[in-house]
Amino acid sequence: MANAEHRGRPAEDFQAAAVGDTGSRLHTVRLGLWLLAAVLAVRQVAAVLTTPRGERLTDLEIWFGHDGVLQVSGSLYASTRFTGTPFGGLVLKPLTRSAEQALGWGWTFGTLLLVVALGLIAARALPQPVGRRTASLAAPVAISLLMLSLPVRNTLWLGQTSIIPVLLVLLGCFVARGQRAGGILIGVAAALQPALLLFAPLFWFTGRRRAAAASGVTFATGTALAWAAMPQDSHTYWVHHMGGAGLGGRADDLANQSLHGALLRLGAEGPLEIGLFLLIGAAVVALGLRRAVRYAHDGQLLLAVAITGCAAIVVSPAAWQHQLLWVLLTVVGAVGRRASDRLVWPVAVVLAMTLPAQMILPEMPFLYPVRDNAILLAALAAATVIPFLSCTSPYFRTPVPTRYAEPAPTRFRHVPLLPFLRRVVARPNLLLELLLIRVTYAAYSKVRLAAAGGRERAEEHAHQILDLERLLHLDIEHAVNHAVVGIGWLRNFFDFYYTSFHFAVPLTVLGLLYWRRPVDYRWARASLGFTTLLALVGFWLYPLAPPRLMPNLGIIDTVNGVQDFSKPDYGTLTALTNQYAAMPSLHFGWSLWCGLAIAIIAPRMWMKALGLLHPLFTVAAIVATGNHWVLDAVGGALVVAAGFGLTYLLQGPRARTAVATATTGTTGTAPGPETPGAKLPGPAPAPASEEPAASEEPARK
Repeated sequence: MANAEHRGRPAEDFQAAAVGDTGSRLHTVRLGLWLLAAVLAVRQVAAVLTTPRGERLTDLEIWFGHDGVLQVSGSLYASTRFTGTPFGGLVLKPLTRSAEQALGWGWTFGTLLLVVALGLIAARALPQPVGRRTASLAAPVAISLLMLSLPVRNTLWLGQTSIIPVLLVLLGCFVARGQRAGGILIGVAAALQPALLLFAPLFWFTGRRRAAAASGVTFATGTALAWAAMPQDSHTYWVHHMGGAGLGGRADDLANQSLHGALLRLGAEGPLEIGLFLLIGAAVVALGLRRAVRYAHDGQLLLAVAITGCAAIVVSPAAWQHQLLWVLLTVVGAVGRRASDRLVWPVAVVLAMTLPAQMILPEMPFLYPVRDNAILLAALAAATVIPFLSCTSPYFRTPVPTRYAEPAPTRFRHVPLLPFLRRVVARPNLLLELLLIRVTYAAYSKVRLAAAGGRERAEEHAHQILDLERLLHLDIEHAVNHAVVGIGWLRNFFDFYYTSFHFAVPLTVLGLLYWRRPVDYRWARASLGFTTLLALVGFWLYPLAPPRLMPNLGIIDTVNGVQDFSKPDYGTLTALTNQYAAMPSLHFGWSLWCGLAIAIIAPRMWMKALGLLHPLFTVAAIVATGNHWVLDAVGGALVVAAGFGLTYLLQGPRARTAVATATTGTTGTAPGPETPGAKLPGPAPAPASEEPAASEEPARK
């Protein structure tokens, strides 16, 4: 017995230590998330308060002054900048003096507290049961997402009150004690934004009929009081505005993300537009409320509230950007049976709510209707078609797990540095990949354009590069350029190759790898991402004028034509892209990445050789057309090598075992929810000389 007791203590100590380590890590992560939320809050407040007066809180300034909307005895809508309901003007009018005194610090910090309260209530309202880890991390994540969202940023910047109705609804649904108190809060919110009266039927059909009646009575009472106090303004709002005319701007303005605004932008007018609005709006309300009631009965009341809010966005006569927070709340819904698909809807919503639509969709005319109505389409999808999982679904808590490849052996003990970045066998979700690639490239373009550095500095660096090339006897740009210019077909070939293959070949390689070799796709994509990120650092630190933009050098710009060196911007071309992003050359870098990826992965020797021809043709094209120095290609090769090296260092080598398994089609039985760590079966183990040491195996797994 003594021996048994002696043997049991180390196990108990080990378990206690493991629990302690998990708790310590959780505490560290929670602290980091709260710190991130605090940094984002400080940044948003500082951005508002450091802006000169007159350029910030412009909507708040209509409350006071000689022509202030809420201090005159005339109409609230004499100024086109007031867009609230008459009840809103009636309630806010007593706050005019305090708003004038608190313009800036007081109002901004008050709005910030409302946003924090909104995030805390949303985190508290997550569907039960919620694990301790999720509950402790949900609040800072919710506040951070709110701080990053365009509606909150616009509310802070403009001095709007659009946070108040959303907060009143959440208070009425999740905090208020008793149905009557909750209904009153919803009624006040509806009196401020009439479309929120949709929450009354949600209450009614979910069995909270007292709350529904209280919300309807409160809304009617507030509206009647405003009508008695301001009959002309009430007529203007309820007849003129609700009939389709805009307040605070044209109804067809891009900022109006309602169905009414979208129909006007698409060219529908008059009876046709009214009929389409009523028909589609009625269908959205009926389907949205039906789905909201179902999810409310399912125990997902926050998702039900978010769906109802999205339906309210669609059917409102005007849904300005600062009123669109309901779409962000739909991230609490689970979509997809596979674990790898769970991020698609949250990522799409977060991107749509935090980035301009131009960064999400490319500049293609046929995509303009989608881009101009991105938030409306997201709200419409959330209210009607997105298949959110029920809590009773077996996939709600335990989705089909992601299958990982066996870790490949490595010679270095501490590689990979991030062992949790394991190779996924299945191909990633296509929509998520397209979204991330598009947003990443848009961010890359913006950073590249911002890293111009100035003409004098770029030309100074060009002289440094030219001097170094002369020292190394590599200054062949002038000779190659003039030799190619004299041969018409060769000049046309290199011009076409330079302008056409830079994007076409990398996208083709990525597409083929995605379809045929999903494991290799992730490995190649990571190395390309690191390469591009390192190139951005080079553009920022070392702006460099290409040979074609060097005065008195005699290089002929075969692609863009003759440049006017008397103009600082060389014409309009510089306004569209960074002309000094020459070092390192990503034209050559991306082509070398393509060549190496093909040479490593392709199964035939002729394929490998064909792939390596692409960087050879590219380096000839960038020099012949005068767009790069020879050393720019050297810089491109260095960032490609560093990109592959960082991928190896952080994630380890390619998972060749999984590649062989996927190629032969041996997929095995798909693991169920009870086997979260399942992997694909692979070929026979490697020889003993290639096996990792036993002491290193747990670290890699």
